[in-house]
Amino acid sequence: MTNQTTQIEGAPLVPPSSTDHPLYDAVVEACRTVFDPEIPVNIFDLGLVYAIEINEASEVRLTMTLTAPGCPVAGEMPGWVADAIEPVPGIKHVDVVLAWDPPWGMDMMSDEARLELGFM
Repeated sequence: MTNQTTQIEGAPLVPPSSTDHPLYDAVVEACRTVFDPEIPVNIFDLGLVYAIEINEASEVRLTMTLTAPGCPVAGEMPGWVADAIEPVPGIKHVDVVLAWDPPWGMDMMSDEARLELGFM
């Protein structure tokens, strides 16, 4: 028996973010303090953060990716992100999950990141 995850057609690959939660903006700002060591842009504007879910108990589940599966900081980056978010007042717990689908692409960067890197 194999353990496979079946994607339901039409379902999003990542869950929607809790943008209406009062702590959402603070979590985003905390993410903007974490930088990819190979690209001088923060992980949020780089498009590495796929979803920020915050429940009623103020527990955060952040789904993110890296620029490549073989990224040298793959083992460390989730801890850096959790360490940045945990001190946000009101946050009770942080769980950072790496996802590889959909794969990251340069089209996921914000306009600010593209401008900073000279792509605009």
